[in-house]
Amino acid sequence: MVFMVSDEVMTKNGERRMVVTGYASGMVECRWYDGFGVKREAFREEDLIPGDKRMSCQPGA
Repeated sequence: MVFMVSDEVMTKNGERRMVVTGYASGMVECRWYDGFGVKREAFREEDLIPGDKRMSCQPGA
């Protein structure tokens, strides 16, 4: 599955919900807030599933 920047994703084990922030070296870069600060990590695309919704940049969406 191809994810777009700003898509909400989850790890397959449901460990955390994240937002896609980019792609680098064939990996999907993600960020999330863990209650203490913003974390970031890169994942293989096959290790991620879509989140509950796709975020939209459109006003009012």
